[in-house]
This record gives sequence, C-alpha cells and structure tokens, in this order.
Amino acid sequence: MAGLPRAGSTLLSSILCQNPDVYSGPSSPVFPLMHAMDTHIKMDPLYKAFPKPEQIAAVMKGVVSTFYSDHSCQHVIDKNRAWPGNVDMIEGLITDRAKIICPVRDTAGILASFISMFRRTPYKEGNLRLNFIDELLVKHDIPLTDDNRCDFIAGPRGALGNAMQAMQDAVAKGWRDRLHFVEYDDLLKNPTKSLKQIYDFLELPGFEHDFQNISNPNPEDDWSVYGLPDMHAVKARISPPEKRPDEVLSKYVLSRCTGHQKW
Repeated sequence: MAGLPRAGSTLLSSILCQNPDVYSGPSSPVFPLMHAMDTHIKMDPLYKAFPKPEQIAAVMKGVVSTFYSDHSCQHVIDKNRAWPGNVDMIEGLITDRAKIICPVRDTAGILASFISMFRRTPYKEGNLRLNFIDELLVKHDIPLTDDNRCDFIAGPRGALGNAMQAMQDAVAKGWRDRLHFVEYDDLLKNPTKSLKQIYDFLELPGFEHDFQNISNPNPEDDWSVYGLPDMHAVKARISPPEKRPDEVLSKYVLSRCTGHQKW
C-alpha cells in the first residue's frame, strides 16, 4: 500500500484487517531496509572484490519474511509510500507481479486534514516537541503559518509532494497497471464497492466487512514520533470530514490546489 497521506490508508488498513486472512499494518521500514542494503552493498569494496549477487538477493528477500514472521496471515500488505517508484525491486525480490493499493484524495482535502489536525493540537509551553511538520519548517527557517505549512507539505520535500512524485514515477516507468487507486470520497460514500474493487485487484476472494465497528488494531506512537496524538486515529464508523476545505484553508492555498490530481 502506498498512495497519498491523509487519504484513508489507515482507515483502509483497519478495515482490511477485519479479514483474518489479511494483515495490513502501519507504514513499515521494509522498503528503507532493502533500499539501504542494496545501496550499501553496491558500494562495499569487499563485495566488489568478490560479488555474490544471488546470495545478496536472498538476504534482501529475507527482510520481508523476517519482518513479518510474527504474523501468520496468508496475505500481508506492506505499506510505504515509496513503493510505486520501486516496482522493479518488488518484482525482482518479493513477488512476480506487483500490486500496490494507492489511496488518493484531492489536494485541498489532504491539506485541510493536516491543518485541522495541527489546530486540534496547538503547540503549548511545556510541550516536549512541535508537530513533525513544524519541526521541519523551523529547521528550514520557514515562518510557522498555515499557508507555509501547506506549501511545504505539498512541495518536493513534503509528505504529499514525495508521495505524489512516487506515483508519477510509476506511471512514467510504465507501471500504471500495477497501481490500484482508491478515491477517498468513494471509500466514504460506498465502502462496499471500494473494498470489492480492491479484492478484485488483489485477485482474492471477497470478505464481508463491518463498516459500523471499525478499530485500528495497530495503533502507533503518534505523540512521541509525530507530535500529534491522533495522526492515525480511526473512527468507529465511516463518516465525512467535519469541515470542508474552504472552511479551513486560505484562498491562496485553495487557488494552488487545482490541477494536482495526476492519477
């Protein structure tokens, strides 16, 4: 699973985990581990002096099975937003045919979700840390305003910009058919249809999900890691956002949100 931030990936994972044959957890370090190993080994003089590519491939393959050795589910969905741009790694080391679920959402909705989340947990004297976006703005000497937050998130260094680029890379490399886009609004309005399409894409038998009793079985330490206590909170029932983007974002940000839906 990859896709865009604040586009329903945690909600979707929580729903999929109702199926006892499926495990879909939070973002994992599987891709960074494999990527770091691949980068390091190619530069290592010991490997250059006596290369063993088949054995190294076996070691890298082992990352996946070892990381998920605590799960007995028949099907595991690994989540990392960098996967779309690295289909070659998936098909070379994990499975013959990559299948990547990509939750997506209009840019204004994503940014409004971020800003609403920040406003729910404003920085107060005595807090141990800023939220992770404000920390990055401070690091780059950018004033802490909502407009600047949105520009950074949607920019090339931001969570939205990076995720969008990964999907655009996949399309540019001819991997569009490995991606299945799940529109956030569609998931909210007709979850039964959205889940059926996902199961069809994965070529798995369907499952009757309960959309009235949803819970996140894999809660993350959002406060310590992101400075936000509810970043991956999931409501028990599917419901629309409390506010529209035009009730949260400035006219400047709204004007810049057009033309970003590339999927």
